[in-house]
Amino acid sequence: MSLKSIQKHNVVNAVYDQIKEKLLDGSWPPGSKLPSEAELTTTFNVSRVSIRSAVQRLRDLGVVVTQQGKGSFVARQLNPQSLFNEQQPIMHLSREEFHDMMVFRQTVEFKCMELAVLNATPEDICALEQALNRMLVNKDDYKKYSQADFEFHLAIAKASQNKVFFNVMNSIKNTYYYYLEELNRALGITLESVEAHIKVFMAIKNRDSSTAMAVLNEAMGENVTAIEKYKQARADADETG
Repeated sequence: MSLKSIQKHNVVNAVYDQIKEKLLDGSWPPGSKLPSEAELTTTFNVSRVSIRSAVQRLRDLGVVVTQQGKGSFVARQLNPQSLFNEQQPIMHLSREEFHDMMVFRQTVEFKCMELAVLNATPEDICALEQALNRMLVNKDDYKKYSQADFEFHLAIAKASQNKVFFNVMNSIKNTYYYYLEELNRALGITLESVEAHIKVFMAIKNRDSSTAMAVLNEAMGENVTAIEKYKQARADADETG
């Protein structure tokens, strides 16, 4: 299949469909680099905004991964047969990566919550509330929600008044954000997730560390179950595809 210049009204869908065909017919195999934004703009004869929107749709599905400064690549674990099951996007977060982050959170973040209950200032509580409000406002946009989600957990570390913990959280910002974004994109932003953050905030505000830790631990346990179901569903789809 050769790429065609597009003259349709819904150009984003047209670009999206043609890129999808290139992925399905193996022209752009898993792990390969997509043509640059400028190249795609010239090939399709559309604006850069249309190209970005089409590529963003593919990123939201987990089909394309963009690396800052390097460009966009086809996901390495892509299975063409189940490529566009749009109800179930590909998750790039492995079980091992999730487990490692969970252990980090149970070790460091739980201690931060314990200290925040003891040491949080009114300003710290206000910062937590503001991050929580940003999450609530953006619960239909997983990227903005994930950013606010990280800011919420960073605010807990700051409220601990322990500079080492705060600096550690800051130093792994990219890793932590990636973890949150993958969960929120692939599993969706659930009512349970939103309610868990509200409960953690209220527990810290009310100086109740045991409740804060119990709520977060339960939420992570639910994520473990959700990821296992997700991985199994993907495996079943690959087999039937």
